[in-house]
Amino acid sequence: MSEKKKFNIEYEIKSSPRILYTFLNEANGLTQWFADDVSVRDQIYTFTWDGEKQNAKLVAIKENKLVRFKWLDDEPQAYFEMEIIQDELTNDVALSITDFATEETITERKQIWDNQIDYLISVLGA
Repeated sequence: MSEKKKFNIEYEIKSSPRILYTFLNEANGLTQWFADDVSVRDQIYTFTWDGEKQNAKLVAIKENKLVRFKWLDDEPQAYFEMEIIQDELTNDVALSITDFATEETITERKQIWDNQIDYLISVLGA
């Protein structure tokens, strides 16, 4: 199995950081765009897609700014992070995604994020 590499993608989001943040860290917000179902217990988020469950621990959080999750069954250095970036001059808001994937799957992972973020933007009405 090849080692996973870190990658980063950024998306412009027409939303306030406060509203966007609720879609990144709350179970009902994440269920609207990220997974079919999300439940939380003791900092462990259970994400369900097509009946398959995956558990991730919330390992970092900054209110209205950032959430970082670590898949419980993944490589020790791998995580995925969603960070809200707001330009100080224009107040434009962007969502920066950091994730890990093998060299062979990076393109596919980026496409999955593109689709998920498109869905998030439509849910936000942005």
